[in-house]
Amino acid sequence: MAAIIGITGGIGSGKSTVCTVFKLLKVPVFDADKAAKELLNTHREIKSELIHQFGRNIYTENGTIDRKKLAEIIFNDESQLKKMNQLVHPVVRDEFKKWVAKHEQYPYVIHEAAILFESGFYRMMDYTILVSAPREQRIKWVMKRDGVNRQQVEERMKNQMPEEEKQKLATLVLKNNNQQLLIPGIIEIDKNIRKYGKIW
Repeated sequence: MAAIIGITGGIGSGKSTVCTVFKLLKVPVFDADKAAKELLNTHREIKSELIHQFGRNIYTENGTIDRKKLAEIIFNDESQLKKMNQLVHPVVRDEFKKWVAKHEQYPYVIHEAAILFESGFYRMMDYTILVSAPREQRIKWVMKRDGVNRQQVEERMKNQMPEEEKQKLATLVLKNNNQQLLIPGIIEIDKNIRKYGKIW
């Protein structure tokens, strides 16, 4: 059976870049955040519950989630964010289990999730990797990427677990700070798990 590595990182930390490198190394990557977004549009029970909680206008006329409206609700109200996570996470977990079963022939697979620790998903992993970057670097990157202001980025950051707590739970921390090279570290992890069955 394939080993399961969870990869996470705060907003703007570079976790998606790290996962792209693993994909180039022919490692299957399950993007939990992408899966969750797709379920908001396709899963009948989730759609019905979201309409019940937030009103019909949470979906556009063509039946897709209005991401902007949803973000305004859940990122400004912790209780609403928690409700949505409780609704979506069990379904994502089931999807992930099915996905892992289809990739058992690989030495290892990756579960990429922004809230790996907050959701409790990390307990399903054999190893966890935290991608860590300086706060200011993250803020500037997200402002540029999403076209948002500093206050909006900081609001999103407030909804994520503090970096120090994540570091305590992570098996390994990959630093993305323009001083230590990310790619050699990723290649080393890949080599170790293929050769020895562990990440160090």
